[in-house]
Order: sequence, then structure tokens, then C-alpha cells
Amino acid sequence: MKKQTLSLIVATLLGTGAAFAAPVTYDIDPTHTYPSFEADHMGGLSVWRGKLNSSSGTVTYDKEGKTGTVDIRIDVTSIDFGNDKLNEHAKGPDIFDVAKFPTATYKGKLAGFKNGAPTEVDGTLELHGVTKPVKLKIDSFLCKPNPMNKKETCGADASATLNREDFGVSYGKAFGFKQEVKLQIQVEAVKAD
Repeated sequence: MKKQTLSLIVATLLGTGAAFAAPVTYDIDPTHTYPSFEADHMGGLSVWRGKLNSSSGTVTYDKEGKTGTVDIRIDVTSIDFGNDKLNEHAKGPDIFDVAKFPTATYKGKLAGFKNGAPTEVDGTLELHGVTKPVKLKIDSFLCKPNPMNKKETCGADASATLNREDFGVSYGKAFGFKQEVKLQIQVEAVKAD
């Protein structure tokens, strides 16, 4: 009798476990996702700001399980300082060398959950052929139905600071350019069909 009761309890628990929510996959919305950055010019003379206009990828999110992943591809050829001449220089061999390294990737795990929402991403950035850890701080995170397309959409605003020299992008260091770069990333992702 005890064996049957134990078997029934285990079967019930396993059956109930299957009812828990599974991770949901969201596709990055490229029209609402723009990694932007701030970089020093001439050792404090001014701060140059730019963004990357083309990104793709997926986010998985399990609110109940407090887990998730991020897998993003960024088209480095889409770099935009708002200055055509600077854009072309940044794409060239002195800086990003997009002929050799046209994309950057960021892969990580959602972490630091509070009230079901992640507060950071522990991940790695591959840029200019170099892969290094980069932790993103999530400043805001929200999932809700988009009133325009009626699809569940998650959005976040994240930030990080990195040393571009760590990735082999040290142009201007000899002229006194600071190597610290501040990232600010706005992202929206739509629940996959």
C-alpha cells in the first residue's frame, strides 16, 4: 500500500511539473532594437555617440522558472555616428575592419531576477574576432501585449561599460583617446509564432 501511495505521489508530482510554464521564445524586433554607445574623442575633448542600426536574434524567457537566454547578432557595418566620413573610417581596417569582422554577437543568460523580471545578463561579447565576458545591467524590463499588433512583446533597456582595447579596437590610444565605451541598449522582442 505504501509503495502504491508513493508511486501515486511521484506520478502526480511529475505530471504537475509538466504543467509548469516552459520558456517562451521571442524574436528581436529590428525596427525597435538599437545598441548605442558613447566613446571618447581626443582624451576628453568631446564624447562621440553612435548606434548600430541592424540587429537580429532571439530571447528566451521563463518568468516562473526565473531563467532565460539572449542570443543577438549585430551588423557592425550598420554603425552610424551621424557622420558619413566617420562611419566609413570606423568600418575600415583602423577600427572595426568590417571586411574581416562584419558581425558582433552577444550571448548570455538572464539573471538577478526580482519580481519575475531579470535585472542583468551574464554573457559574452564577440567583437572584432575577440570574445570577452560582458555583463549587462537591465535598467527596465517589461512584457505585455503590443496594442498595435496584439502580440506579446518584451522590452528592455540595458547598459554596460567595456574597454574597447580588450577587443583589439584601440584606435586613437596613441593620441590620448580613452578606451572606455559606454553601451546603452534598447531592445524589443516579439513572441515567436
